This record gives sequence, C-alpha cells and structure tokens, in this order.
Amino acid sequence: MKYEAMYIVRPTLEEAPRQALIQEMSDLFSQETEVNEWGMRDLAYEIEKHKRGYYVVMQSDASPAEVDEFERISRIREDIIRFMIVKIDE
Repeated sequence: MKYEAMYIVRPTLEEAPRQALIQEMSDLFSQETEVNEWGMRDLAYEIEKHKRGYYVVMQSDASPAEVDEFERISRIREDIIRFMIVKIDE
C-alpha cells in the first residue's frame, strides 16, 4: 500500500544531524522512498515553544509493520515535533 508521511523537525537542529534524521526515517521503509524536503516554514501555532519547523514529506509503499515502526520512532525522537502518516488511495 502507498503511504504519505509528513513530519516536522525541531528548527534548532543543525544541518548534519537533520540530514541524518531524514535518512534514518526514510530507511524505515523497505521500498524506494520519495523524500521531499519543504524546508523551514512557519507553524500555524506554537509547538513546544517553536514558531517554525523544518517540514519533510515522504511517499513510499509500506507494510503495516513499517508504518507502525515509523509512528513508534516518530514518537520517541525528540527532534520530531509533529508527524502524520496517511494511506494514499490510487
């Protein structure tokens, strides 16, 4: 099944650790993952006292186990301040 995942990275994270985080998150999916970095954007409302965040959107074919692992890691990682994953109907 095809999924789209979006997450927001803490704006204070340096470039090298941010790129490592993006690679780690895309490696959670076994299929080829299309990663689209939207960059730093204003948030609609403050999240953990941040007014901006670094947006990343990914699309990939994924199993339910991979989706569960993405959600688990996203909750654990302090550098991810929000995330969402949805199934895409094709």
